[in-house]
Amino acid sequence: MDIRKAEPENAVREHGLDLALLQPWPGLNAPFRGAWCILRPGDVSDTHSHHEREMFIALSGRGEVVCNGRRHALAAGDIALMKAGTEHHVVNEHGEDFSYYAIWWGRSMSADFLAEELRRDGGEPTGAEPAA
Repeated sequence: MDIRKAEPENAVREHGLDLALLQPWPGLNAPFRGAWCILRPGDVSDTHSHHEREMFIALSGRGEVVCNGRRHALAAGDIALMKAGTEHHVVNEHGEDFSYYAIWWGRSMSADFLAEELRRDGGEPTGAEPAA
């Protein structure tokens, strides 16, 4: 088992917030990507959309996710799921940090994951029966 500790000193300032990407993580092959995100009081992340689906898992504090112009409150323990193509950004108008984990995935990530698994397994899908 591997455990990756929260390391706030390794967060970088990008896209209007502090973040630490899940990858690179030696040995991790996953059909998704992720980032630990921290919005300081007054932070507003960059508005964007992408072809991947995305999920936010609120860890601490409070914030709002603005999706296609509509605000949605999030607090520790809440989960938000966005469809591909949803224009969104995150706002922290509270007096404490808002921390969440963002996970995003799409077809190309799934294909990359499966290709790497096949390569590691010598070309045979995990759990697959040998060809007759």
